[in-house]
Amino acid sequence: MRVKFLHIIGIFCFLLLHANLNAQQKNGSGKVRIPAFVTPKGDTIPETWLEPVDVKGKRSAQQKNYWANWTRLRNAVYVTYPYALTAGVIINDVSAQLKGITDPKKRRQIIKLREKELKRDFADKVTSLSVFQGKILMKLIHRETGDNCYEIIKEFKGGFNAGLWQTVAFLFGSNLKQPYDPKGEDKEIEKFVQEVRKLYGYRS
Repeated sequence: MRVKFLHIIGIFCFLLLHANLNAQQKNGSGKVRIPAFVTPKGDTIPETWLEPVDVKGKRSAQQKNYWANWTRLRNAVYVTYPYALTAGVIINDVSAQLKGITDPKKRRQIIKLREKELKRDFADKVTSLSVFQGKILMKLIHRETGDNCYEIIKEFKGGFNAGLWQTVAFLFGSNLKQPYDPKGEDKEIEKFVQEVRKLYGYRS
């Protein structure tokens, strides 16, 4: 008797799943259409209409923590990726302009001009980011330029300034030298980046 009862419950669950996969076709009364179904044992379940069923479950503390972290990371990528993309274009352009230029004065002029551009476009936006969002932004800048933020500052502003800002970053629980590993620890970030690129039509 127990085996037969479990068999019936199994069929019922399959029917509910099948109904969901068929986009929950409904009639005028709001019921869900369940098509006819032949069980593996040869029993025929006729077509019928059932009332919709709400299935609720309580998340464990571990599940809640996972989804909270997932949402936080996804939001951070969505917020910071446009900044990283634009900053990456400017930084890569500056690097290209500086190639072959050895005159310190001319190098400073080029850097200062583009630095003003970055400050104009991003100063207010970047300073409003949380520490966590700032960490994600630095990772994404690394993604777009191929260099971590420490190396970028060192190239444009010198080793002393790079060391100074690295110290400041440490005080705020961050690190200018953090890497970007899209196939390793940053796999989830990369997935969200691809999601953003597809959603907003960014081109490589």
